[in-house]
Amino acid sequence: MACATVDMDIHGADEEPHRADCRETQRIRHYRATEILADEKGPLHDLLQKQPAVLGSLQVVSGFLSVAVGIIFAVTQEMTESLFTLFRVSHMTGALFIIAGVVSNLMFKYPALLPVSFMVNCGCMTVAIVAVCLISVDLAHWSPENDQHLRVELLELCVLGLEIVLSAILCFWFSKEKYSKSP
Repeated sequence: MACATVDMDIHGADEEPHRADCRETQRIRHYRATEILADEKGPLHDLLQKQPAVLGSLQVVSGFLSVAVGIIFAVTQEMTESLFTLFRVSHMTGALFIIAGVVSNLMFKYPALLPVSFMVNCGCMTVAIVAVCLISVDLAHWSPENDQHLRVELLELCVLGLEIVLSAILCFWFSKEKYSKSP
């Protein structure tokens, strides 16, 4: 096995590297910052630190779940049995939440989508609240022979509650960011 003693210090271009066993005095060079530069913050830096894309991804997943529940209801239930099926509530809310989640995820790349995302999330909250009212009316007039549909409607009610909470949080963050930048 080979062995060498080599000086591992950083030397200037004009200096020759010395062996570790040499006893010459050397000048030691140190780097010292003379000025501290602040990091440049990009647009929406504070908002993007809160990770709205995570909530946007949750919106997309809950939107797909809502569409799946709507497909189950469309296949297994008559059109006139409930307002939930008649107005295709879960299809509409699911599609809106998928769009809102995609727009929230695109804000990392396109910060100009902040007002669009704010409006889409406000619209999603409005539609979801109307959907909750329609489901509540259905649950109030529910007949006992359709017990399996009751559970699925309660599942959709829980998904809508999650979607409303996600949109409310995102709308709060977006409005805070939007109004902090306005003159």
